[in-house]
Amino acid sequence: MPADDARIALTLVTGPGAQAREAAIAAYVANSHQEGAQAIILEGLASGISPLDDLSQGFPLARIAPGCLCCTGNLVLRVTLNRLLRQRPRRIFIGVADSAHLDQLRSWLQSEPYDQLLRLTSDLKA
Repeated sequence: MPADDARIALTLVTGPGAQAREAAIAAYVANSHQEGAQAIILEGLASGISPLDDLSQGFPLARIAPGCLCCTGNLVLRVTLNRLLRQRPRRIFIGVADSAHLDQLRSWLQSEPYDQLLRLTSDLKA
């Protein structure tokens, strides 16, 4: 990967429940001490208070209905992702409720046009 890679880092977040995935994102953001906007797409609704509520304002956060993101949720994810990409965050997290089709989702994110816009990182496991 070239040092001047301008693609936005994208991290898929997996785990047993919404609260655990959100806590993993909150901990990563709090411990990274990196500058630049970050954005979050979460599949499903959190139960109760979200660990992400404690993050400083300015983190675009979008929630989309639960369902397989590479199958039934493809259009909703595409629209949500495209909106966030226009804001040029430094990193995007996508919290995935069901990791059954994670490889298909990863493949979709690495195909055109996203291959030119996104750089997939290692998954974050809650």
